[in-house]
Order: sequence, then structure tokens, then C-alpha cells
Amino acid sequence: MKLKPLGDHIVVKPLEEMEVKKGGIIIPDTAKEKPSKGEVIAVGAGKTLDDGKKAPMELKAGDKVIYSKYGGNEIKIDDVEYLIMTQDDVLAIVE
Repeated sequence: MKLKPLGDHIVVKPLEEMEVKKGGIIIPDTAKEKPSKGEVIAVGAGKTLDDGKKAPMELKAGDKVIYSKYGGNEIKIDDVEYLIMTQDDVLAIVE
């Protein structure tokens, strides 16, 4: 299934952080923090400004980003979890 976000929305696939277990302690999934790093899968056309023009998107598909920990809406497609959020929820691009 293809997703095409509207306006200034983006689709992000969260990237799992590398987990280091000290002393053999296994942290259950329910106690783990949500990842705040992901890869942009798709971007919208851009936000429509008050004068009717489109503001260009700063992000593109393939960008690795750091986003607000509680930003976006979670969706699941074909057993893969994604987040749909606005470009404003992204804090930085990881280069």
C-alpha cells in the first residue's frame, strides 16, 4: 500500500535504537522509551500559505530525522509501524 501525505505532513518509519543490556537485564518492550529517530518514507506537497502559495518542504524521502518524542500519529500497515506527523514535529536532520 502506498501512502501520500497531504500538506506539510510526512510519513516516518521509526528506527529502533541499539539496546545495550548491562548485567544481563532484559528490558521488556512495555518499559522501553519510544524511539525518537526515524527515516522519512514520504512527504506531502507543502503547507499552503495565507496568500495561496505553497511553502516548499525542507524534508525529502530517505532523510534520517530526530522528531519530538510524542509527535505524530501511529499507524500500522502490513505489520509495519509508521508515524504520520507534520514537518514541524521534526527537530533535526541527521547527516
